[in-house]
Amino acid sequence: MSSVVAEVAIFSCIIILGAIAGAVVVVFTRKPTRLVTFLAFAAGVMLGAAFFHMLPEAYHDGGYRSFTLVPAGFVFLLVLERYFLSHTCEEPLDCTEHANHGLGLTAFLGLAVHTLFDGIALGSAVKEGVGMMAFIAVASHKVPSSLSLASILKAEGKRTQVILSYAVFYGLMVPVGAALYFGFDAVLSFEKFSPWALAFSAGTFLYIAVSDLLPHVNRHGKERQGRNLLALGVGLFVMLALARVTEH
Repeated sequence: MSSVVAEVAIFSCIIILGAIAGAVVVVFTRKPTRLVTFLAFAAGVMLGAAFFHMLPEAYHDGGYRSFTLVPAGFVFLLVLERYFLSHTCEEPLDCTEHANHGLGLTAFLGLAVHTLFDGIALGSAVKEGVGMMAFIAVASHKVPSSLSLASILKAEGKRTQVILSYAVFYGLMVPVGAALYFGFDAVLSFEKFSPWALAFSAGTFLYIAVSDLLPHVNRHGKERQGRNLLALGVGLFVMLALARVTEH
């Protein structure tokens, strides 16, 4: 058991460093126009993660019935953002009034839920002796997702220390998920619960992409529509390529 925990710890540290690296790329981007392009890329990453990774996995393990949780995830973030979080201003690139609340926190919650279950999957895979494959799958998605989260946070005017802190906590969801797996493995059947959780997470990703990110890109990126459309396509392609490379 100690060797399993050590392997999970090593994998988790690498994933956390990858999450920080993705955020650092955005932190040192100074031009606002490039930030809009990062947001377009972030939308592509989230759409790609939902359609090419989460939903196929949910269908493979839980069938079409698991898809009933997709609108639940979408509506959950809608209600959370509209009624429980301070809403972001209409022009986030020019507004700092809501620097500590809003879309960034919403995006973090959606990503954190998915990453938590990535940690559960990693713990399960390591225990079954196929940890390296799971590690590659999880790590390859965390860097572009961290870049996406950092882009949203920077668009809200958050400071460098705050962005990096979010990235660290986001990465920490992997070892937390693994710890939950080891703690409840004898009590709960994560294999049956996982597809429903993935479908729910896909709904949250779709909400963030189509309700928040793409409208912001359209509002602020009118002068560079071609570049932003390309960034959206690159985000989709990256997630499609990663899904193909890491599929079993």
